[in-house]
Amino acid sequence: DWDDVINVNLTASFLLSRDCLKVMLKKRWGRIINITSVVGVMGNAGQSNYAASKAGMIGMTKSIASEVSSRGITVNCISPGYVVTAMTDKISDVAKENILQNTPVGRFGKAEEIADWAIYLASNEADYITGQNININGGLVMV
Repeated sequence: DWDDVINVNLTASFLLSRDCLKVMLKKRWGRIINITSVVGVMGNAGQSNYAASKAGMIGMTKSIASEVSSRGITVNCISPGYVVTAMTDKISDVAKENILQNTPVGRFGKAEEIADWAIYLASNEADYITGQNININGGLVMV
């Protein structure tokens, strides 16, 4: 259902960001890292609601970053491609083969590869990175 997907993926992220920003603005420091999806960048047949929610999160991330980055708060998002998870384990073998044929590195990602970027974006070393969408998708989408 359209509303359910938008509420879970986009509205919840907005509400959490808004509440966290209250504290971050007082401290004049913070990190918001949204997890979006390669589908928000490329779209996907049969997933208009999901693609819209994830693309919306990318736009929201950039907008919030432009509002608060001058106050020591960075706001970024990560758009993973297909990652080995319980969810991708359910993809049919035929669909997996199609995905792998279109992914230049020839494999699904690992959760650790996404987590490493999130850890970096949360660090002081990432002070100069804000308003960015980090694509981690094995080359499935090259922006």
